[in-house]
Amino acid sequence: MDIADFIQIIAILLECAVVVIAVLIATQKMRMYGWFIAATFVLFVLFDLIRIFFPYGLSRLHSLILFVACVSMLYAMWLMYKDARKSG
Repeated sequence: MDIADFIQIIAILLECAVVVIAVLIATQKMRMYGWFIAATFVLFVLFDLIRIFFPYGLSRLHSLILFVACVSMLYAMWLMYKDARKSG
């Protein structure tokens, strides 16, 4: 295993940690944007795993996953913006 593979594994673990924290935000703080952040990072994990196990294929699936993840995060950011406007 070279350093790039090791960094990729660490990145996937960090993405999983973000998912856990985002679910806690959604469930304990009752913030809808937590679910969208969690969905985004689940898609990032899926993206990375597909890249590891299918390095020479599935480019259309990669593109679709990345697009949906970006839409999910954009909506989460919009919800956070609206929430911040209400609070302050």
